[in-house]
Amino acid sequence: LSSSSGLTHESHKKDVEQVYLRCSEGSIEWMYPTGALIVNLRPNISPASYKHLTVCIKPFKDSAGANIYLEKTGELKLLVRDGDRSPSRVYCFGYDQGGLFVEATPQQDISRKITGFQYELMSKGIAADLHTASAPCRPCSDTEVLLAVCTSDFVIRGSIQNVTNKAEEQESIIHVGVNKLYRQKSKVFQLTGESGNWRGQIKTLLECGVKPGDGDFLFTGRMHFGEARLGCAPRFKDFQRMYKEAKDKGLNPCEIGPD
Repeated sequence: LSSSSGLTHESHKKDVEQVYLRCSEGSIEWMYPTGALIVNLRPNISPASYKHLTVCIKPFKDSAGANIYLEKTGELKLLVRDGDRSPSRVYCFGYDQGGLFVEATPQQDISRKITGFQYELMSKGIAADLHTASAPCRPCSDTEVLLAVCTSDFVIRGSIQNVTNKAEEQESIIHVGVNKLYRQKSKVFQLTGESGNWRGQIKTLLECGVKPGDGDFLFTGRMHFGEARLGCAPRFKDFQRMYKEAKDKGLNPCEIGPD
């Protein structure tokens, strides 16, 4: 978490400050914004790898007081306009497309304003998984499923208990009952109640039209800003078939034990 305050620079409303962030994920909170901030993301990796990175930012729900731009060689491209209340909106761009320039907007009472956002740095391949512009709801191929099992942040066998549709956010929340937990990067799926059942929530696009139904699925996906995002999710019996076929041919990329 990086935090800054503009009140200490009241007499220099055009000041431009620079901040340098070394973490691959975190958040920026700018209280009482005046002037501007240049946000330099400098992860602890080889600079040669920068071109393979995608940056995503997610403004705080009540963020206000500044516009957020993408800046490269003096040219500004507006990313987030002050006052934009698009809920849960995520903005992504290639690391080599520029840096973040956060400019305070004129305010009558700056003490009431806090500009803030979360950020994540990830490989372009993972970002493409999360933000597929073309055919985001298409079923995964056998090869994609088997690879997802090896590389996803979470892999579970479970059933769809319920689906909550959020029209304003253009998202659906899948309420999952877990029968077997193979892997999870964060504690999204947890034991609940006296019955000792594992449950959790996975988000996906509203346009995919997910509905409650019978049977088990293999749910895979990525963690994104603390939320589980759905990747490949074949019916479990189909996964068992493709896993066995690949194993018989010696082609399965990793062992998971699908029983």
